[in-house]
Amino acid sequence: MATEVKTTTPSAFSPFTLRGTVFKNRLGVSPMCTYSSEDGFYSDWHLVHLGSRAVGGYGLVIAEATGVSPEGRISPGDGGLWKDEHVAPLKKIADFIKGQGAVFGIQLAHAGRKASAARPWEGDHHLKEEEGGWEIVAPSAIAFGQNLWKVPRELTVEEILAIEDKFASAAKRAVEAGVQVIEIHAAHGYLLHEFYSPLSNKRTDNYGGSFENRTRFLIETVNKIRAAIPAEVLLFIRISSTDWDPEGWTIEDSVTLGKVLKTLGVDLVDVSSGFVIPNYASVPFGKGFQVPLSEKFRSETGLPTSTVGFITEPEQAEEIIREGKADIVLTARESLRNPHFPYTAAKALQLETPASVFPSQYSHWLKR
Repeated sequence: MATEVKTTTPSAFSPFTLRGTVFKNRLGVSPMCTYSSEDGFYSDWHLVHLGSRAVGGYGLVIAEATGVSPEGRISPGDGGLWKDEHVAPLKKIADFIKGQGAVFGIQLAHAGRKASAARPWEGDHHLKEEEGGWEIVAPSAIAFGQNLWKVPRELTVEEILAIEDKFASAAKRAVEAGVQVIEIHAAHGYLLHEFYSPLSNKRTDNYGGSFENRTRFLIETVNKIRAAIPAEVLLFIRISSTDWDPEGWTIEDSVTLGKVLKTLGVDLVDVSSGFVIPNYASVPFGKGFQVPLSEKFRSETGLPTSTVGFITEPEQAEEIIREGKADIVLTARESLRNPHFPYTAAKALQLETPASVFPSQYSHWLKR
């Protein structure tokens, strides 16, 4: 007996449009650090790594956390966009990914007190000066703790403004390279998150204390980036929507922030959570554990969202999109295990022509 094929398009494979940019489906590759750059330069490693996922059928591919300055890198192996020479190798990657019909994005970042660390497979600890480490900065002179033991230097207001300008300059370089989506990394305990979380920001000036003050750095950075890039370029932000701590940032705070971001030209919020303090036991890791956060944020702000975290099954992604819990589903580890996850999903969800997610070089072999 022949298998019945659905004639309606699964929600995960419906197109999505923002500012005139069309995403061919709702599946995206989450930015994941591979710590494989030298002096911030993207390489053939990144071309193959990111390009293979575009070939695999993803509608959106976001490059990893990319330092807006050398001292803003998590590790010496991080990519960067702090100088003009970084543009050309990134453009090579952007051209290839867009050639496969995917939208290409990049995540701009400053690691704050989590900077100057060894690669994970080399210990994931703060590097001493003799190991190639450097001075780290943060809103307040408070160490993250555990293996990230360095006490950061508290930033001056002048330095805060200079870092905002570095984000804007990096965004301009990304646009020059052909990037279509700029994502600001304001999550996971890195610098922008360190400012808005009361757990890491103990300042008493205009960048600390009240909600308005703690979010000032992020708001000013958003404004400078939006002013620096063309109107058609998309601006996303990844936030930690909760610190998973009763004294920390909450999902309710995120909703309040989101309503402000909506007025500033932010197009989508990448709703993640946690990691501003080492309270890993408090994070409720599990299947789709951040999806309810995305759903609440989306429904109460009216902003589009993406969601990420232990999303490994096509049916899971389909349900998230179909029920309006997010607009884009990002896969991280699953995209490493299976760069062709969209094809797997197309078959599982009975897309009428699953091989159509592939480029012609693959699809003509698989059409039967």
